Amino acid sequence: MELRQLAYFVKAAETSHFTGAAAAMYITQSTLSQQIKGLETELGMPLFDRVGKHVQLTEAGSVFLLHARQILLDVEKGKQAIEDLQNLLTGDLRIGATYAFTSLLLPALSAFSGKYPGLRIFVDYGNTEELERKLRSSQLDFILAFHQLTPGKEFESQELFTSKIVMAVSKKHPMAQLKEINLKNLDGMELILASKGFSSRDFLSEVLEKHKVYPAVKIELNDVHALLSMLEGGHWVTLLNERALNGWRNLVAVPIAGKALLRKAYILWQKGTYRKKAADLFVKELLKGIEKQKQP
Repeated sequence: MELRQLAYFVKAAETSHFTGAAAAMYITQSTLSQQIKGLETELGMPLFDRVGKHVQLTEAGSVFLLHARQILLDVEKGKQAIEDLQNLLTGDLRIGATYAFTSLLLPALSAFSGKYPGLRIFVDYGNTEELERKLRSSQLDFILAFHQLTPGKEFESQELFTSKIVMAVSKKHPMAQLKEINLKNLDGMELILASKGFSSRDFLSEVLEKHKVYPAVKIELNDVHALLSMLEGGHWVTLLNERALNGWRNLVAVPIAGKALLRKAYILWQKGTYRKKAADLFVKELLKGIEKQKQP
């Protein structure tokens, strides 16, 4: 069994098409077919059902795909470790983040890319649950996310800062002048909110249920940028992490009275895996940005 066979198999599984997979791997279709046939012979089971011009994974193929991907990832991490030893900052750095980190992430990305032009950086935005899933499967090197409590034992974590849940409105909105708002005043109020699944939204839903406060949620969006753009129109009200408002000069954060609704921000790493040198250096750049934001 060879690594190239695994790579051909994974690509064919992703495209469901031998011709497309061969083109993506810059080989002929006959070469790809022969290599996969050799792999099936060695394993003693068919990995694909051939359906016309397309292929689909058999049950054995679906099981083997998980292991093949992990093997290729482990090999890639091994190569990265060797490159790090040679002080060659090349390759890919894959970062996952929730939207509230944008104002912190963008300056760090710009500065870091200028220092290390040999690196390719990929940023994957999403909710905490899907980012953690990608971190577990090694699709991301680390993620930036909010948690109410310390993340579980499956991750290594580093606390970054604490942020509040606030009410946000346009500067043109009548409530923009409020010094603060009581949680009870939100009962029945028309709101737009981030979709369920975003950690701050799920945390907020728990708090509102606990206090028997039921706002009229008119719109839910899984794109926080779109939500804030609607807010700028002047009519809508939302509740979200105050960090998400950084850079939105036409929006105002109104504190919620009483006990602060606090969220802790963390860097999460997959436990027990090799940590890229590039990832450690990027985190240092990120921490510099946090210190700058603390300065008056």
